[in-house]
Amino acid sequence: MQTQALGGRVRALRRQKKMTQAKLAERLGISASYLNLIEHDRRRLSAALLLELAAVFDLDLRSLSGEDQARSAADLLEVFGDPLFEPHDVTNQEIQDLCASAPAAARAVVALYQAYRAAREASDTLAATLSAGGLEGMASQHLPTEEVSDLIQRHGNHFPELEEGAEALWRDARLDDDLQGRLARTLGGLGVEVRIERNADMRGAMRRFDPEAKILFLSEVLRRGSRNFQLAHQIGLLTQAATLDRLSADPLLTGEPSRALARIALANYFAGAVLMPYRPFLEAARSERYDVELLGHRFRTSFEQTCHRLTTLRRPGHEGVPLHMVRVDIAGNISKRFSATGLRFARFSGACPRWAVFESFTTPGRTRTQLSRMPDGATYFWIACTVTREYGGWHAPRSMVAVGLGCEAARARELVYADGIDLESREAVVPVGLTCRLCERMECEQRAFPTLQHRLQVNANVRGVSFYAPVTP
Repeated sequence: MQTQALGGRVRALRRQKKMTQAKLAERLGISASYLNLIEHDRRRLSAALLLELAAVFDLDLRSLSGEDQARSAADLLEVFGDPLFEPHDVTNQEIQDLCASAPAAARAVVALYQAYRAAREASDTLAATLSAGGLEGMASQHLPTEEVSDLIQRHGNHFPELEEGAEALWRDARLDDDLQGRLARTLGGLGVEVRIERNADMRGAMRRFDPEAKILFLSEVLRRGSRNFQLAHQIGLLTQAATLDRLSADPLLTGEPSRALARIALANYFAGAVLMPYRPFLEAARSERYDVELLGHRFRTSFEQTCHRLTTLRRPGHEGVPLHMVRVDIAGNISKRFSATGLRFARFSGACPRWAVFESFTTPGRTRTQLSRMPDGATYFWIACTVTREYGGWHAPRSMVAVGLGCEAARARELVYADGIDLESREAVVPVGLTCRLCERMECEQRAFPTLQHRLQVNANVRGVSFYAPVTP
C-alpha cells in the first residue's frame, strides 16, 4: 500500500531533529540514496516506512495527513491574495511547495500576516478614535478567536474525553428523566446552589457564577433548553477542569485570553454533549435524516446548538455525515466556522456573498437550501437559516445571525433537505468562491474586488456586469 507523497514533510522533520540523511536512513532500515529519492518525492513512502517514521519521530500519524497542509495552503493563498503582494507574483505552486517542504515556515508566514493585519487595524482604529477626540472603544485584535477556531479544527471538532465525561454524567446522574432537575441536583452535590434571578438583578448577564459563595445565578429570560445548557456548562467547568486545562494548554494558544476562551468553548462542547448524548443523538440524526428542526424539538436545543452538535459526530467507527458549519452576522463577519468536508472559509477578507448563509438574511426564519460549486469543481449542499437572539423584555436589544450547515453533494441525499432537489442539474448549481481575490469567475455580478489571477483592466467607455468584469470593447 502506498501513501501520498510526503517528501517535504520528511525532510522538514529530519532537519528539525538535526539528523543527517544517512542517520535517518539507518533508523528506517533503507539506504541514504533511497531516502534522498523519498525526500524529493521521486519515491513514495510505503505504509511500513510511514509507521517506522512515526516511531522514529514519535508522531501521531494524523499529523502527516494532507489536511493540515491543505489548510495551510488555503490560508497562504488568502494571505498572498492581499494587494500588498501583487508586485511579487507568488505562484500557487510556490505556495504548495512551501507548505510541503517547510510547514513551520508556512505557519509562521500566516502568523506574521495576522500580526500585520492586527497592527494595521489597531493603527486605523487609533487614528479614528484620536480624530474623534478620545481613546475609548479601541478595537481588540481578535486573535484569540482565530486561535481557538484553529484548535477546534485541528481536533476535528471532536473531543473524546469530553464525550466520555458527558456519558459518565448521564449514567451517574440518570439524566434520562427530569433533565433540568437532575442537572441542578448534580450541581448541588458539588456544593453549588442554583438560583433563578430577575432579569434586572442579573445586570445584563445570562449566567453568573460566584465561586466564593458557590451560587450559580441564571436569568429568568433563559428558556428551558438554554437553562439546561448553562447548568451543563457549569458542571463541565467544575468536573472537567483537568481536561479543559490540558486541552487549553495547547501551544497553538499563545496567550491567556486564548486559553480562557478555549476553556469556555470546550465547556460549551461538553454541555452540547450532555444535552445531545452521542449515540442517541447520532441514531436520531440518521433516522430523521438530519432534520435540524425536529432534532431540536426532541433534544430541546436551539437551531445553532443542534447544527454545532451535528458537526461533532466524528467518533471512529460511528461517524455522522461530515459537515461544515459557519455563523455570520448581517455585516458578513464570520464568528464561528468549522469544516469536516474540505471546504475552506475566508480568514482575512470577506466571504462570497453568493453563499446561502448570506442570502438567508433576506428570508428571516426560513431554512434555505443551496447547491454550490467552488472554482476547483467541488460541489456542496447547504442549508441556512437566520437565528434571532432575545435577551430580555420589550426594551432589550435583539440581534440576528445566520447559521449555515453543509456537506459534500455526494452525501446530500442523507439529508432530508435535499428531497426534491436535482443534485445533477447544472441549472441548480450556484457558482461561489472563497473570496473575490481568489475567485477566477470574472463574470460575477457581485464581484467586489479584482481577482489576483488577472491584471485589472479599466475601460472608461465600457461597463460590464460589475466594474471588474471583462467585456468586449
